[in-house]
Amino acid sequence: MVALSFDTEEFDVPREHGVQWDTLKEGMEVSAFGTNRILDCLKECGVKGTFFCTSNFAKNAPDVIDRIIAEGHEVAAHGCDHWEPKPTDLADSKCLLEQQTGLTVKGYRQPRMFPLSLAELKRNGYVYNASLNPCFIPGRYMHLSTPRTCFVEDGIIQIPASVSPLFRIPMFWLALHNFPLWYYKKLARRILHHDGYFNTYFHPWEFYPLGEHPELKMPYIIRHNAGENMYCRLMEVIMDFKTRGVRFVTYSELAAAYVSNKLYK
Repeated sequence: MVALSFDTEEFDVPREHGVQWDTLKEGMEVSAFGTNRILDCLKECGVKGTFFCTSNFAKNAPDVIDRIIAEGHEVAAHGCDHWEPKPTDLADSKCLLEQQTGLTVKGYRQPRMFPLSLAELKRNGYVYNASLNPCFIPGRYMHLSTPRTCFVEDGIIQIPASVSPLFRIPMFWLALHNFPLWYYKKLARRILHHDGYFNTYFHPWEFYPLGEHPELKMPYIIRHNAGENMYCRLMEVIMDFKTRGVRFVTYSELAAAYVSNKLYK
């Protein structure tokens, strides 16, 4: 099985590079555009995904949230303000999303996958946590000693992002931007065969033509293949799995399959 997820947040990356940027105006315009392109891609391919949404995004793009739900995708929590995460976000983001959507929010992903309290996740009624990239990326992640695949800790199902079995090559969004497409697909299939499932994550702003906006000061590894190229690359990955008969699931379904010991290709 394959689980796709999307960190549906206000686009704040330019601020990391010293750009004066209004995340709730300019950032939301970029992210709303990108989310709709992702939804177009998933609809064209006939698959479902999980959208980890910040409260800021949900409040400022209710029509996009409505589309996510109407097209059968899962809504999960991604904090409140992506730029300034707070400990209270675990409770506040769940509450707001549930009030706005009328659905039960089961999963959480911390902005930038920063550390968080599993005890607070459990106390607030979350089922799973998707805030772990079990690899080594200088300045961002140092998780080489953590499990590569699903496990339970403090009563919470942990769903790490997929990495390769031997060298823990991360298969997240940057990999699809920069790896040759044939290599990404080959490595994804190897992980699926080895682990019984494959899961990864992207952001809406990757599906915006970042290369046409030098004023945003995006590094090459981020703007490379952004926009329509990313749309086409994601579609190729999805269709490669679909032609092999692989089932696509939401993260809640992946968590349930883990609990029932029914993870399979």
